[in-house]
Amino acid sequence: MILPSNFIELKDFLNEKVAAYNEPSFIENDPITIPHQFSKLQDIEIMGFWSSMLAWGQRKTIINKSNELIQLMDGAPYDFITNHEEKDRERFLGFKHRTFQVIDTLYFLEFFQHFYNNNNSLETAFSQFISPKDEHVGNALKGFHELFFALPNAPKRTRKHVATPIRKSTCKRLNMFLRWMVRQDDKGVDFGIWKTISPSQLLMPLDVHVDKVARKLNLLDRKQTDWRTVLELTEKLRKFDKKDPVKYDFALFGLGVLGVL
Repeated sequence: MILPSNFIELKDFLNEKVAAYNEPSFIENDPITIPHQFSKLQDIEIMGFWSSMLAWGQRKTIINKSNELIQLMDGAPYDFITNHEEKDRERFLGFKHRTFQVIDTLYFLEFFQHFYNNNNSLETAFSQFISPKDEHVGNALKGFHELFFALPNAPKRTRKHVATPIRKSTCKRLNMFLRWMVRQDDKGVDFGIWKTISPSQLLMPLDVHVDKVARKLNLLDRKQTDWRTVLELTEKLRKFDKKDPVKYDFALFGLGVLGVL
């Protein structure tokens, strides 16, 4: 493939790939298929968040493990979360995914129950830490991390499963989850059900596929792959669309996972 050689060519190339990959067939083999099983806001949030937190390794395995969680919650995550008793958590003692162990599962259940008994939407857990003046969602990610682990018995080991910019992490899975919840278009992939955070404030979910393709397209100068790399890449993509820079996740991820670049 002959790579784009200037700004206009690259913008046209990326927009073409966004159009090709940001469409319903993308859903089937991606973890976003999990929240798409639901219509209730809270079900979408719970399973969107949980499946994105499990999103490392083979996508097929991620989807299978997320579906296992849905079954353990009787097919109704929000109803289970808000109404279950502690003894009902015993059924989760066999659930794990890679380094996500039982202790992590039990804490997720505890946090969700505590949160939804006091709040209507998970959006609040992020939006309370960001203002319209913020350039990006960095403060929302930092604040959410502290809120998520604010319960008295929060296991230290579980913190590694919910990233924060404070640790210089790329926060790939959280940024992916926010993309799902915040981005708004008529393509039917992202949900666009959260209105407090603007799509212009979103940051790129930077995984190995996106990183590799971005470097081939000369969208990254930074050698390391960390939080600052995410900021650099998103800023470059804002030059193509300042209102919706993260739409280019479809292009970069699609090109990478399909082996086109």
